[in-house]
Amino acid sequence: MDLMRSKAIACMLFSLAIPTTVSAIGKGTPSFYDRHVFFDNSHSDGGFGSSTGWSIAPSTIELMNSTVPVETQHFVSPPNALRLSWTSAPGGDWQATLELTRRYARPFRFEGEALTFWCFSDSEITAANSPRLYLEDVNENGTPSVTLVSGDERIPAGKWTQITLPFAAIFGGRTKSTEDSKFEVSEILSITFLQGLDDDQKHTLYLDDFQIRDIETTDTTPPSVPEALTVRAYERHFDVSWTPSKADDLLAYRVYRSWDGKKFEPIGTQQGSRSRFVDFTGEPPREAVYRVTALDLAGNESAPSPTSTRARTRAFTDNELLTMVQEASFRYYWEAAHPKAGLAPEVLPGDANLLALGGSGFGVMAMLVAAERGFAPRKDVAERMLKIVRFLARADRFHGVWPHFLDGDTGRAIPFFGKYDNGGDLVETAFMIQGLLAARQYFDRNTAVEREIRDTVTRLWREIEWSWYRQQPDSDVLYWHWSPDYGFHINHPLIGWNETMIVYLLAIASPTHAVPADLYHTGWAGTSERHVHYRQQWGRTTVGNRFTNGNSWYGIKLDVGVGNGADLFFTHFSYMGFDPRGIRDRYTNYFENNRAIALINHAYCVENPRGFAGYGANTWGLSAGINSGGGRPLPRDDNGTINVMASLASMPYTPEQSLAALKHFYRNLGSKIWNIYGFHDGFNQTENWFEEAYMALNQAPITVMIENHRTGLVWKHFMANPEIEPALKAVGFVPGE
Repeated sequence: MDLMRSKAIACMLFSLAIPTTVSAIGKGTPSFYDRHVFFDNSHSDGGFGSSTGWSIAPSTIELMNSTVPVETQHFVSPPNALRLSWTSAPGGDWQATLELTRRYARPFRFEGEALTFWCFSDSEITAANSPRLYLEDVNENGTPSVTLVSGDERIPAGKWTQITLPFAAIFGGRTKSTEDSKFEVSEILSITFLQGLDDDQKHTLYLDDFQIRDIETTDTTPPSVPEALTVRAYERHFDVSWTPSKADDLLAYRVYRSWDGKKFEPIGTQQGSRSRFVDFTGEPPREAVYRVTALDLAGNESAPSPTSTRARTRAFTDNELLTMVQEASFRYYWEAAHPKAGLAPEVLPGDANLLALGGSGFGVMAMLVAAERGFAPRKDVAERMLKIVRFLARADRFHGVWPHFLDGDTGRAIPFFGKYDNGGDLVETAFMIQGLLAARQYFDRNTAVEREIRDTVTRLWREIEWSWYRQQPDSDVLYWHWSPDYGFHINHPLIGWNETMIVYLLAIASPTHAVPADLYHTGWAGTSERHVHYRQQWGRTTVGNRFTNGNSWYGIKLDVGVGNGADLFFTHFSYMGFDPRGIRDRYTNYFENNRAIALINHAYCVENPRGFAGYGANTWGLSAGINSGGGRPLPRDDNGTINVMASLASMPYTPEQSLAALKHFYRNLGSKIWNIYGFHDGFNQTENWFEEAYMALNQAPITVMIENHRTGLVWKHFMANPEIEPALKAVGFVPGE
C-alpha cells in the first residue's frame, strides 16, 4: 500500500528545485544509488551507528547505546531494517535521528520529488498516535515537523506499507513559517522521528528502504536479469559476482542464498554500481548456491539469475589468507577505477570522479602484485597501466608535478582543499612516481604496450622539476605545493619525520632536475630552529624534535621520530617501493626504526590505557583514517578506532603481530569489516562503528606491503631503477643494520 499524500514535509511549502551545485562538504557527482538511497541497511548490528536518540520520562524509546536498534527479522531490503519502539506519555518526550555519514569527499546531491520509506507496524497507526518527523540538510537548515499520518489516514498493522511524502506539495491547513525555507532537498542529512500526541501506549514501527525519488512513475518494466553468476568460496565467506544488469535507472541488486538448492532466502542488498557481493557464513565448511535479481528506482524487480554452481568453504592456510587479502584489496583499483583515467577514487562511498594521485600511485604498485600473482592477466594489467600513463601525460601538471586530486573526466586539477591547492603537490607526485618507476622495471617485455609504458614513465619522470619546489635556488628544504596563481602561498616545508622521505630520495635521484644530496640532511633531517618548531607544532612534544630520538617506550628504542612514533602510515608510504633493508644513513636503519614504531604501536594497544573495547594483541593499529581521533599511540590521539591498514601493511616489520591481527580481523570481525574490496578503512568497537568505507591510501599498502614481506616484489623492481643507488650513495647510505 502506498500512502501517497499531497503534503509537504516541513518548510517545503515552496517549489524546491534540485540545485546544480552542492555544498562544500563534497562537490561532485555521487553514484545513482547515492543520489536516491538514504538508508537500506545498517553495517553495525545491535544499534545503527549513524543514529542518535533520547527520551524524557515518562515517555520512553528503545535505544541501543543511544542509537536506534537494528532489526534482522523484519525487513524490505535484506538483511536488516530499523526498529522504532516508543511510548508517548503526557509530559514526556522522545526523539530518534537517522543521519547520513558526513565524510570528506562525499558529495550530497539527492534527486527526487519525495521521501519514501517502508514501515511495518505492530498496531494501527493513526493521527492520534502517529509520531512526527522533520528533516535537516548538511547546513543544519531544518523543516517543521509533520505527523506521519493525519486525518483519516491509517498505517495498518501487520503489513509492510510504503509511505510517500512529496516535497513540493502544500501541507493542508498548516500555517506558513514567518520566513522562507533555506532547506535544500538535495542535501538532506538527517531524518528525525519525534513524539506526537501522548496516547501513553507502546508502539513499534520497523523502518526500511528510505529513498528520495520522483512521486509518480509509469515504469513497470523490470531491469534485465543478471547473468553469468559465479561464486568463489573462501574460509569464512562466499564471493558472489555477476554480469551487470542493464537499465538506466538500475538502483540495486538483491542477493538470495540457498543451503539446499531449493529454498532461497534474501540475504543482502548491493548497490547497482557494483556487481559483487560478500556473504559471511561463519566457520567452515558450509555449502551454498546463490541467485541475484536487479531492482530499479521504480521498485521493479527482475526475475532471478540462473542459480550458481555449488561452492564450499574450507579452512585456509596462512599463505592462502594472505593471498585472499591481497587480491580483495587490489580489486579497489581494478573494479572501482575511473573508466577514462584508470585511477582509483579517493574514497568510497564518495565522488568517483575525484581521483587521488598518491593513492593511485600505490594502486599502480598493487597492480604489479596482481599481475605477478594472477589476480588479473598480465596483458590486462599492462593495458590498464597504459591507460593510466596516457591519462597522466595529458593531465594537469605544474612544472611537471601533478596536483593532489585530478578530475577523472578531464584530467584537470581539483582544488579540493581550497583555492590555494590548485597547483602541484610534490608529495602526491612522489608517491605516484614511486609506483611508476617500479612499473617501468616490471613491464620489461618487448611488446608495443609495455614499451609505451616504459617510454611514457621515463618521460614523465624526466619532466618533474623537483628543483623548482625548493622555492629559492639556495633553499635548504623542499616545499609541498606550488600554484600557478598563488605561487608558494601555502609555504609548507617538507620536514621529517613523516611520510615524505621518498620525496627527497626521488628529488636527489632525478636525471634532469635533481636537488643537491645535502638537502636530505638540511631539509628532511634538518635541525634548524624552523625544523624543530615544525616538529613541535604537529607532535606537541620536544621528544624527537631534532629528527633523532633515542628514547624507549615499552622497552623498545626509537632512533628517529617525533614522540613515540606517530601514525603507522609514516612507516609505509615512503617504503612501498624504497627497500630500507640492510642499509642505513647516519641516523638509523629505517627498516629497524619502522619495526620499532610498529612494535610500540602494538604495545600501546595491548596496554590500552583508555580501556577501549577490543584492543589487544590481535586488535591493534593506530594511524590516520576516516574515524581516527588522531591515529597516534597516545591517549590524547586515540578515540578507539583501529585502522586496519596500519597493522596489515606493517607485515614486513611485525609479521607475527600483523598476521595475528589479520586472522582476528577476518575470522572474528569479518562480517562487520570485510566486503568486496577487502577490509574497510577501520572500525571502532567502543562506538559500534563498522561503516563500509574504502580509501585509495589504504587498500594498496595492504597488498603491496604483504607482498614485500612475502617476496620483496615491489622493493626489487623499484630499487632496480638505475637512478636510485647513486642517489642513496650521495645521501650517505651504507650497508648496515
